[in-house]
Amino acid sequence: MKEFSPYHITHVHLHEFLQMPTLNQKNQGNYLVFWWHSIALGELYVEPHEKVTEEQYYLKLGQAIKPALDFYASGQKIPDFQKLLQLRDFPGFRKAMDSLFSESTSRVIPARVPVSVVICTRNRPAALKLCLESLRQSVCQPAEIIIIENARENDHTEKLVETFAGVKYFQEPVPGLSHARNTGVKKASNSIIAFTDDDVIVHPEWVFRVWEAFTEHKVAAMAGLVLAAELQTETQLIFERCWSFNRGYVNILFDENYFNKNLPLGPPVWEIGAGANMAFRKEIFEEIGLFDVRLGAGASGCSEDSEVWYRILLHKHSILYYPKAAVFHAHRKDLRSLRKQIFAYMRGFTMAVLVQQDHYPPANYRNRLFRQYPKHYLRLVTRGFPRYRFRNRTLWEEITGILSGYAFYLKNRKNDPETQFRREEPAPKLQPEQELTT
Repeated sequence: MKEFSPYHITHVHLHEFLQMPTLNQKNQGNYLVFWWHSIALGELYVEPHEKVTEEQYYLKLGQAIKPALDFYASGQKIPDFQKLLQLRDFPGFRKAMDSLFSESTSRVIPARVPVSVVICTRNRPAALKLCLESLRQSVCQPAEIIIIENARENDHTEKLVETFAGVKYFQEPVPGLSHARNTGVKKASNSIIAFTDDDVIVHPEWVFRVWEAFTEHKVAAMAGLVLAAELQTETQLIFERCWSFNRGYVNILFDENYFNKNLPLGPPVWEIGAGANMAFRKEIFEEIGLFDVRLGAGASGCSEDSEVWYRILLHKHSILYYPKAAVFHAHRKDLRSLRKQIFAYMRGFTMAVLVQQDHYPPANYRNRLFRQYPKHYLRLVTRGFPRYRFRNRTLWEEITGILSGYAFYLKNRKNDPETQFRREEPAPKLQPEQELTT
């Protein structure tokens, strides 16, 4: 079996250093993330033993950041950044970049903003300590930080929180991430509630960027950029390349048009982002209800976040993917943990999409689940035979997770938590072609 080579992550801050970084390409890969000050612009994988010349590097760099530069230019005429890089015209490149990002980089960042940060945790004080330390090092502090300990087994987490002045600690005795998130919503005292996970390190400007997303955009919720904290094992690389939380480096608006356009197979709300980096206007929960307690870790396994996004869209509100708000996530290191995680993902996903169809039957998730997915997995099983390497190493967990999720749905579909959401909101009107399709 071929020995795995770890990938070294390098964050390349182009405003400080434009020369090609030194890459150790022997027995390791390289994963480069490009930044202009605090704004992530793109990424580049350099495979183990792949030889990259300076000319090739600047070509790849230009290609990697071009979508983000085009987005931030907003249709304005901008210099040919790729040409400037290939000509090694670094002064010209810096001048053009300073002009393009002048507004973003010159903003005065307040010391504190009215945001409640909620972190749900269970028996992971070591990881939580790193997360809290990163929050305390933020250039902009949230008005409050709330820790919700779910199904407590000992006092280790509470004692840790006591060492962080001002951090609020609450217990949620009923097992399940959705129960914990709902307690966080109820305890939060600010109009913006940001969620992150205990295995996350937040970017120093994360809190400010979350607040900025809601002050500059009329949206009900947002999801942010989630970058890998490390890629030292094959398992972590599998997750990042096949199941990544990273949704790219440009804003994406998910609205009623997105919802209606995707009704024939059910809107893929799981593409919006990840629960490790999301935020909401608190008032939206008063309209659509709280997290469905049948979903999430400790229940079906996953997708309590995307199901809430679905209800937000169903109620004709918008959600913004906002990559300026960035965090770093610690992926599972070993294959056994990944397989367990993917099983839970697919189990929760299946339960969620069937619940979403219950909310609004024309969202044709059953077509996706019972027609498209069997064909998809048949292709993967056939192509992966007989070795089932890399992406295919979790196929069994994916398939059994879907079956388990369907069984969970049949058992729990009548346990609809009526207090969690409201149904009276009129559903979006289908376009004629969608009525025919569904």
